[in-house]
Amino acid sequence: MTTAPDTSASASTADVALPDTVEHAAGTPDLELPYAELGLKPDEYQRIVDLLGRRPTAAELAMYSVMWSEHCSYKSSKVHLRQFGDKTTEEMREHLLVGIGENAGVVDIGDGWAVTFKVESHNHPSFVEPYQGAATGVGGIVRDIISMGARPVAVMDQLRFGAVDHPDTARVVHGVVAGVGGYGNSLGLPNIGGELVFDPSYQGNPLVNALCVGVLRHEDIHLANASGVGNKVVLFGARTGGDGIGGASILASETFEDGVPTKRPSVQVGDPFMEKVLIECCLELYAAGVVEGIQDLGAAGISCATSELASNGDGGMHVDLENVLLRDPTLTAGEILMSESQERMMAVVAPAKLDRFLEITSRWDVETAVIGEVTGTGRLTIDHHGHRIVDVDPRTVAHEGPVYHRPYARPGWMDDLQADTISGEQGAARYPRPTTGEELRETVLRLVASPNLASKAWVTDQYDRFVQGNTAMAQPDDGGVIRVDEETGLGVALATDANGRYAKLDPYTGAQLALAEAYRNVATVGARPMAVTDCLNFGSPEDPDAMWQLVQSIEGLADACAELGVPVTGGNVSLYNGTGEPGTIDSSIHPTPVVGVLGVLDDVARATPSGWRAPGQAIYLLGTTRDELDGSAWADVVHGHLGGRPPAVDLAAERTLAAILVNASRDGLVDAAHDLSDGGLAQGLVEACLRYGTGARVWLEELCDRDGLTPFEALFSESTARALVAVPRSEEVRFVDMCTARGVPHLRIGVTDDTPHAPDVKDAGPALEVQGQFILAVDDLREAFTGTLPRLFGEGPVTDAAR
Repeated sequence: MTTAPDTSASASTADVALPDTVEHAAGTPDLELPYAELGLKPDEYQRIVDLLGRRPTAAELAMYSVMWSEHCSYKSSKVHLRQFGDKTTEEMREHLLVGIGENAGVVDIGDGWAVTFKVESHNHPSFVEPYQGAATGVGGIVRDIISMGARPVAVMDQLRFGAVDHPDTARVVHGVVAGVGGYGNSLGLPNIGGELVFDPSYQGNPLVNALCVGVLRHEDIHLANASGVGNKVVLFGARTGGDGIGGASILASETFEDGVPTKRPSVQVGDPFMEKVLIECCLELYAAGVVEGIQDLGAAGISCATSELASNGDGGMHVDLENVLLRDPTLTAGEILMSESQERMMAVVAPAKLDRFLEITSRWDVETAVIGEVTGTGRLTIDHHGHRIVDVDPRTVAHEGPVYHRPYARPGWMDDLQADTISGEQGAARYPRPTTGEELRETVLRLVASPNLASKAWVTDQYDRFVQGNTAMAQPDDGGVIRVDEETGLGVALATDANGRYAKLDPYTGAQLALAEAYRNVATVGARPMAVTDCLNFGSPEDPDAMWQLVQSIEGLADACAELGVPVTGGNVSLYNGTGEPGTIDSSIHPTPVVGVLGVLDDVARATPSGWRAPGQAIYLLGTTRDELDGSAWADVVHGHLGGRPPAVDLAAERTLAAILVNASRDGLVDAAHDLSDGGLAQGLVEACLRYGTGARVWLEELCDRDGLTPFEALFSESTARALVAVPRSEEVRFVDMCTARGVPHLRIGVTDDTPHAPDVKDAGPALEVQGQFILAVDDLREAFTGTLPRLFGEGPVTDAAR
């Protein structure tokens, strides 16, 4: 056995006697520890001293620093996040098996099946080291799903990058997309959807959010707690190394003002093949009934797993840290506790089942070490080579950290921002609008080819969307659909959405619009919306402007979930996404509340695609269109404008529309359905035509008369609670009767059409014709739609963007 190494939190920054034991700490109260270098404020350090009744050891300081970080403790947001629970009714909890507080929420979808899903961020690491930051973001969310007892079945990614013409954007884009695809593809998990947005506000703070969904039977649910005195604490998976040390406390709780290179040691390194083995090993351990409690090791590593398991249990825990298997034998005790090395899990195992547990991990060639046991002391104690280096109440580490009531106020610049409208007569007078058919045609092509509306195939073709054979639907359809039960066809649909431009104009409404769009996307494929996960990406909580945006978004999302009847099951908060001057309009990223909605389909074979597949079907527009162009794609692409107020939210209309879409899909009344959002009706028509190459003839006169619009407003407004559907002629009467009975505005605005747009031209194909205005060949639309991202970032793997 080697002698005890330096147990300082960082051997290069702390000057602590060897070893820094609990006894030594009690006897050296004036010894200064580098708490500020670990992200702790002076008052937080003093609180630790008060809790312990002495100064912390260096190892204890390491634990508190990572567990009290913004990323792990939610110290600035938890007082506001309570709204999600407070506003969840008993009716909303009907299908909720596990809610907020565990690694991921679990939803009952019927027939004894359950799904667990969650979205989390890996933003700052992905700026520093794009490939590994994104890859380990996927790995971390997958382990959250494993730890609930589920088999991961699909992933999604929500990506936001800086300006497309910035010299650094390509570096981040290539690395992140390759990291997401490389890790997910190696795991054999289909990537069924997500988002891709470019905006200058994300230049120094790209957003890399990842979602995973898993499937399990009700009886297979596992929770993160350490109960049962004498039960063993087992660490298994990859060995612990020096990668990721301080990642949670530094990368997720600070800005990059000190420069990128100094942050590189904090980025984790992933091994997807080790994780794939870990998935199968965990599932066999669950099936064998040898796991009493389990926790994945992600942010804060062993510090998090031990303190959370002990805090959630009914006793305490003792750990002998020298039993941890290391890749790097020079790691100090503090570094072992803080390491965020990937592909590791911690389980609580009854002594009588330990041999069976070890037999299974050995068969999977997964390295395993018994590092401690559950005690009845109510304390978390950690020894290193016989020296007591940690003796804490685990709840003070994991669940009773600082709670801040940060000051916040409506920014002074909001009045001017909201007054700068591009909608209505005031906006029309200041910002030219197309009026002729040719001008409308050119505007459609310009928007279709813009980076945020163009085909995402350059990204999605780098992902495997159909591995495992259970993907019923994926991008570019409105929602991803996964079959859960092969015998019955039972499955789930998922969609994620956010519009940072809307949220910048009004964070309360912006969060509700994100929920409404994801809810609508799930309904368009025919799924009943049931539950929500969210990833709240905002600026510094120490900036009252950014804090106000966060509070408003949480309140808006909680209120909207209550009105729509869908509970929040869990999620993530990512703060400090900003490098600008606090108190200014450009101090941080656009507030970006990413919202994921999960819905259930009784039979995935009936899922409704987003494009028309056959000619001669009636095209109906559902919902009401208003002159709502503030924050729109048209305002951004054509005028570089952001101002005014986002489209109005009508949650009652969204709920009724969703019911129409779900019932019409179930009854076979619609052959296609596509929600309207970014780019408005024009973008919806283009995407529906491109999905299967079938054109359309559309007329706007009745729509313009009914809703008091110009053709331009009808095409590019982004009013909400709207969708396009294609209805077979044989079902029109039934469909219209259903809309009429439920009071949903509906208007027949066209017909699907595959006739050539120019009959006298050889090989001329179908077109999108807006009668009296313009004709656009589907081939021309496809060229504009598919060419943008390859032109910006290289040809890559692009094949057929419309498939």
